Amino acid sequence: MTHIPGIVITGASGRMGQMLIKTVTDSDRARLAGVVEREGHDWIGQDVGEAIGGQALGITVTDDPLEAFAQAQAVIDFTAPQATLEFAALAAQARCVHVIGTTGMTDEQIAALEPASRHAVIVRAGNMSLGVNLLVQLTKKVAAALDEDFDIEVIEGHHHHKVDAPSGTALMLGEAAAEGRGVNLADVSDRGRDGMTGARKRGDIGFHAIRGGDIVGEHDVLFAAPGERIVLRHLATDRAIFARGALKAALWGQGKAPGQYDMVDVLGL
Repeated sequence: MTHIPGIVITGASGRMGQMLIKTVTDSDRARLAGVVEREGHDWIGQDVGEAIGGQALGITVTDDPLEAFAQAQAVIDFTAPQATLEFAALAAQARCVHVIGTTGMTDEQIAALEPASRHAVIVRAGNMSLGVNLLVQLTKKVAAALDEDFDIEVIEGHHHHKVDAPSGTALMLGEAAAEGRGVNLADVSDRGRDGMTGARKRGDIGFHAIRGGDIVGEHDVLFAAPGERIVLRHLATDRAIFARGALKAALWGQGKAPGQYDMVDVLGL
């Protein structure tokens, strides 16, 4: 068995799946150990390199995640919430590090990861980039420094294929702002304004989602008070930043104690 960690990619045919495959195969610190797609997908049984339009990689696409996980040390998972819960149980059974970039998970689904985290490392984040995680920390600090005279609004933009809103990153930023203020986000979240909504409630944290074209990811945190505004911004122009962050998390998790971690832990922020 090679000392270089083997990585399994789930949701191999998706845009992030294909980017992750390229990132892992290009890395000299990890090896591609397997790729998983849903049952009945056209790629099942094909060499994944050929499936994505390149040279054969010697890795066959499978719909049996447990068999793939058993040959690996980590799983990188940007799929859908229900699939992620199923993968979490199987990754824990295989004692693989499970890196979760899946967004749109409910509080109940996140809580359902707890049993798996007793047996394996889970690294979950709404965004895997260094810049965004720095933005989260800055948002928390600015929110803690300003009182409720400053209204907080989180504005995010993504491509027109994205199915969840607000984005996982927007929710990370909202949680950071709420934590800085010492409040529960669920109590102050303001979303989906339309029609005669009345005046903005003091202390609320607003969310706005833009969907269009091929926007990779844009996030602004606006602090607005009479006479002045502060804007914290992160623009992503290449989804490779998320793949690189996910690989970093998979490597970081090797040898760590079972439990739930995030990118703040991985990056030592």
